[in-house]
Order: sequence, then structure tokens, then C-alpha cells
Amino acid sequence: MKLTVVGGGSTYTPELIDGFARLRDTLPITELVLVDPAADRLDLVGGLARRIFAKQGHDGRITTTSDLDAGVAGADAVLLQLRVGGQAAREKDETWPLECGCVGQETTGAGGLAKALRTVPVVLDIAERVRRTNPDAWIIDFTNPVGIVTRALLQAGHKAVGLCNVAIGFQRKFAALLDVAPSDVHLDHVGLNHLTWERAVRIGGPDGEDVLPRLLAGHGDAIADDLRLPRPVLDRLGVVPSYYLRYFYAHDEVVRELGTKPSRAAEVAAMEKELLEMYGDPALDEKPALLAKRGGAFYSEAAVDLAAALLGGGGSPYQVVNTYNNGTLPFLPDDAVIETQAAVGPEGAVPLPVAPVDPLYAGLVANVTAYEDLALEAALRGGRDRVFKALLAHPLIGQYAYADGLTDRLIAHNREHLAWA
Repeated sequence: MKLTVVGGGSTYTPELIDGFARLRDTLPITELVLVDPAADRLDLVGGLARRIFAKQGHDGRITTTSDLDAGVAGADAVLLQLRVGGQAAREKDETWPLECGCVGQETTGAGGLAKALRTVPVVLDIAERVRRTNPDAWIIDFTNPVGIVTRALLQAGHKAVGLCNVAIGFQRKFAALLDVAPSDVHLDHVGLNHLTWERAVRIGGPDGEDVLPRLLAGHGDAIADDLRLPRPVLDRLGVVPSYYLRYFYAHDEVVRELGTKPSRAAEVAAMEKELLEMYGDPALDEKPALLAKRGGAFYSEAAVDLAAALLGGGGSPYQVVNTYNNGTLPFLPDDAVIETQAAVGPEGAVPLPVAPVDPLYAGLVANVTAYEDLALEAALRGGRDRVFKALLAHPLIGQYAYADGLTDRLIAHNREHLAWA
């Protein structure tokens, strides 16, 4: 089995490699190719990857290349984890929206739109090259904004499934609090990528006992602290929102906070510098503890599980993924991409039936879906007016003066990545 990671020079990659090594019975990789245009980073990450495989007794071959076509040739699955513009572009995404009093974040709001505009054309080009080389390969997208990028891939006819680590993070956290195996925890996880709620936590499968009320009663303070939301908010909602909902539920508070501290991009850039220095140490043969602070917790387990299921070698039968709605949420178009529990196998991902969604959540999901429609149109066709309309539609912006100012800033900061600008 050959698997290719595009963006293999990412500091995330050793987390992925560690999962591939530990879970080799679930996903028996014979060849792993790391593809990245940054040859210096690729050498460091590739060297550590080989040492991790060797230490854990994995006999798969790891190769590195900056030649995308050669890297994806013959691959059974291609995992995308790229960041167009690097941390420098992310730094801008997180700062210039604050000038207009709007949240600066790399996956939602104006910063999220900027990332989508930079990313979608690049990902579609990669996918086309994968299709020319190996049309049967699955594309697993971990590149943010996952919902918009996955929708672009699906609309272009690619065999693609989107992946996020939010759900598996909740699954592992809840399992620890309940003292059960993670595989016993089944989430009623509904919404869009980075806009989801856990409405039930079932033990033993989709039809198991819902223990969410007990979980909130016994551990509500700890859960609220992790989400950085007041405990009474969880009690009133009776659900556990994704931590990304804080950008919506406490927008002004978050904007004030962001204006008083270094950006997350600046923190990550410093962390990446230190990580890359560690990766260059020939004695290092395991992922360093510092990597846990980089983000992407349990990413490797989720990626292994999904790839194994898609390639027919195992994996969990039910997984939270990003895929076409196809009537699952009746208030959304069929071609909207939702994030929910799905049955996953060699034919792809089929969402499980979802109980009716309360208007409190359905309204926001519908609003953000409309924004994503416009965002994808802007990413595919370009133009200032399309960017403006997408920003105006976003519930975190929604005022024409803000949208106008943000449009000018977005284009100015991203001109080198926007062919139409």
C-alpha cells in the first residue's frame, strides 16, 4: 500500500508518522512518500520519519520528493496537509481583520476566507494531477478550511473526504472522563467543519445510552474551561459546542483578547523553529513532547482510521468526516458539505441519519453554508465583488462597511496568491 502526504515537510508530520508506525496493523503501508516544495524542511522531517519507523519496527519505505507528480504516482491515497503562504500568511489572516473590529482567525471570518482563496486553486491543481496519475486514489483533505476545500474537491468530481481532529478530540476527552474505551464513545456530532455541536454522547454505538447529561453534570466545569465558555452556557444549551463556537458566542470578547497578545501564528512559528532544530538531531527517534503544543491532537489516529476504512483494510465503521449532505440535513442543499458521523468504506462516506436540528443551531449552520457557497465562488472565479459578498454574508461580519474594509485588506495582503488580483 502506498500513501502520499502532500505537505510532508510540515512540523505536524512526525505526529502522523508516529500513528502510521503504531497502527501499522490497521493501515499496512509499504511505501510512504512525503512531498513538499521546501526541500530543507523535507530533509529534516523525512530523516526523523525514517528513524521513528525504524525504532518502532515498521519495515515500510519512506521517501521524500519535491516532485508532486512522481510523489503521487501509484498512490492508493493522498493526504493533503498544506498551508499556502506558510505561517507568514497565517499571521496576516489573524491580524488585519482586527483592524475592522472583527475576529482574526485562520479558518473562520475574514481570515478564513483569505485562506480559502489562497488554498482552493492550489488543492484543485494537485487533485487534477493525482487524477491524471492515478484516478482511483482517494484524497483525504486535512487542509483548512476543510469544509470549503472538500466541497471544491467533490464538486470537481474527485474521490475526496474531509477530515478534522475536533471530533476525535472530544471522543478521547469524553472517554477519559467516563473511564471507557474511546471506541465505545459514539458522538451525535452535527454541523459544518469548525461549526459543530455534540448533542449526545452514546456508549456502545449509534443506538447506545446517551450519557451527555451525566457528563455535563459531573464534568461540566472542566469541559467549559477547555472551551473557554461559561459553565452556565453549557447548562442552558445542554450540548457541547466545538471550541470554534467561541468565535460566534463571544466574538467581541475574543476580539479584545486577540488585540492584547501575540497571534497564534507567531507562537506557532517560534514553536516550528524549535521543532525543526529538534528534528535535525540524528539521535531523535520519536515525536518530541513539544509537538503536542503545535495542535492537531489525535490527527494521526483519525487519519489512519479513515484511510484504512477507505482502502478496505479495516478502520472503524463509523467516523466523523466531511462529505456531501445529500439530504442528511434537510434545510441545506444536497451539495453542501457537512461534518457528521458517517458509515465509511471503500465506496466512500455515507452520513448516518441525523435527528432534527434545533433552530438555534440550524439557523447558524444555514447562514455559514450560504457564506461557504459564496466563498467557494470567490475562490474559483475571483473578483472583488465576490469577495465582498462572501464577507457580507458571514455572520461574524455582516455589515457593508466592515465587508468593504475587509475586502480591501484581504486583497492587499494576499495579492501574490490571487491570480485575478
